[in-house]
Amino acid sequence: MLIRGAEVAGRIVDVRCRAGGIAEIADALAPEPGEPWLEAAGGALIPGLHDHHLHLFSLAAALRSIDCGPPRVPNAEALARALQAAPSADGWRRGTGYFESVAGPLDRDRLDRLAPGGPLRIQHRSGVAWFLNSAAIAALGLDAPVSSNASFAGIERDGAGRATGRLFRADAWLRERLPLPPPPDLREAGLRLARVGVTGVTDATATNDLAQAALFREAQRSGALPQRVRLMGDASLAALAGDERLTLDARKLLLDEPALPDLDALVAEIAAAHRAGRGCAFHCVTRVELHFALAALEAAGACPGDRLEHASVAPPEAIEQVERLGVRVVTQPNFAYERGDDYLEDVDPRDRAHLYRVKSWLDAGVTLLAGTDAPYGAPDPWLAMHAAVTRRTRSGRALSAGEAVGPATALALFESGSRIAVGEPADLCLLDRPWRAAREALDAERVAATLCAGRPVYVRAGPADGGLEA
Repeated sequence: MLIRGAEVAGRIVDVRCRAGGIAEIADALAPEPGEPWLEAAGGALIPGLHDHHLHLFSLAAALRSIDCGPPRVPNAEALARALQAAPSADGWRRGTGYFESVAGPLDRDRLDRLAPGGPLRIQHRSGVAWFLNSAAIAALGLDAPVSSNASFAGIERDGAGRATGRLFRADAWLRERLPLPPPPDLREAGLRLARVGVTGVTDATATNDLAQAALFREAQRSGALPQRVRLMGDASLAALAGDERLTLDARKLLLDEPALPDLDALVAEIAAAHRAGRGCAFHCVTRVELHFALAALEAAGACPGDRLEHASVAPPEAIEQVERLGVRVVTQPNFAYERGDDYLEDVDPRDRAHLYRVKSWLDAGVTLLAGTDAPYGAPDPWLAMHAAVTRRTRSGRALSAGEAVGPATALALFESGSRIAVGEPADLCLLDRPWRAAREALDAERVAATLCAGRPVYVRAGPADGGLEA
């Protein structure tokens, strides 16, 4: 296909895509017989964006779930309305995105009052906790003292041994006990990402295994998921036979401050991953988790594939250590906007300047990338870029303003590693205006078309085209 009149590095050119790659770039290219074309009208053509940290299956599930958090659900009354109006799937209702600012701490009794009826489970926006009502607890047998289900360590109980309805780190445990869902449909998630110019993602789910990899590959083959996928997960993925569309990434290691692993055992796990040719990616959202990850990397020896996910609270001494070890950081500047007002209320004032840093990492020479953490953040890299530039919360307050960077630097956080050049993959994002105008207001509304391997997977209504179908 042919893209006509696109701005590439400040120059207006035509770009021809063939066999999944960029075949020609010139001031003017004549259309070939039967070749579809897209009129760029001077809009900037940039490499497709790569979201370096999200969770695809969780995103697909969230798109079919009840939104239980701000801004859509700001208070207890709105939560009750949302829960009571929602239909159930397989007898269950499923909510996501809950935060305590909506209705305070949730437990079974609070949920029974808010949403009487059948089984209900709601996920906290951090992804760490689930909240169940009494019908859900009964369905899972959590109150039965002889039930094997009742022995799971992640079940919180009161002083009388009664399940409170709070479960922690229980995703895998729940999947084994809930009604078996159909294979997850990634079509809507893939389309959402295409609409914002995303042509590649890194799925950072710790429990990904070969069975999950097979589902991703089938979604790519069917066209439901047009994006390239880099796959984190457990040790079994070392046997993944990757291809150009699905490739192996780091071994994901979850750190949870209330239950940190034995340090020697973690060092051994890191060393095993390195021997298998894989880096390690550490989930670390607290100061303690970050220092623990760095201590383990010091002991095991860092390798180029090692990375820190989130590094949400990064004091100066940690930045120095990360730079010395040569470890990459993948951050989520969108949380400065999406959750910043809560951070200003709840986070220790001493840590606020260290939240979701951008400029400090770059100034220290650390390799910095960004992801949205969707569905725990909005699946919109442009929102994250805007937050990296403005460092403003949803209400407009400043959060660690010294971490702000310019638009070009913010865009580079979501780079795919490819360029607009002959021989490069035709994973492309076309904006509806030149970069000098788009940079003034980084916004997903500027995306006019997205191409994966030279195939249009999203074309916004409006620009002239030559028979394109997405």
